[in-house]
Amino acid sequence: MKTGISAAEAMTERPILLSSNDSITKCAEQMEQNHVGAIIVTEKDSPVGIITEQDIVRKIIARDLNHSKMKISEIMEKELTTISPEKDIFEALLVMRDMNIRHLPVTDGKKMLGLLTLKDILKIEPQLFDLLVEKFEVREEARKPINNQTDNEGICQTCGQYSDNLSEKDNLLLCSICLKEN
Repeated sequence: MKTGISAAEAMTERPILLSSNDSITKCAEQMEQNHVGAIIVTEKDSPVGIITEQDIVRKIIARDLNHSKMKISEIMEKELTTISPEKDIFEALLVMRDMNIRHLPVTDGKKMLGLLTLKDILKIEPQLFDLLVEKFEVREEARKPINNQTDNEGICQTCGQYSDNLSEKDNLLLCSICLKEN
């Protein structure tokens, strides 16, 4: 399902950037001051990594490490998943869902253009939320009144319409109409 909205149109144009040599303390301070959950790590204006709140919690706090002298480079994610600016936000959301990430740098070659976040996409196109639900892990799911759809029920990933008879083709769930067209 194309939304007609590109990653470039939806992205944050001025994400917070730090160097890999900056301290974890500076990183956390920047997150707090700017109300962000991720910072892009750059060297010579090229993105080389990303560090998120989850990285700090899981890689430092949970392990009871002393962060006072730690550098961003010690815990940042170096394998960046990126998207090009002309890609539709629907495609971006599929990448985020499949990679289980909430922040997607928008790049043109090695040049950083901005940062597309899950919040950016869902603020613009809230109906895309259904695409994420299948990846959610819910604690104590068995005891909660969750409406578990059958495997062939949901939103067609091409046209965006609800269908109670989806079929999978090329890693997409399609309604019968879109299945015939593809």
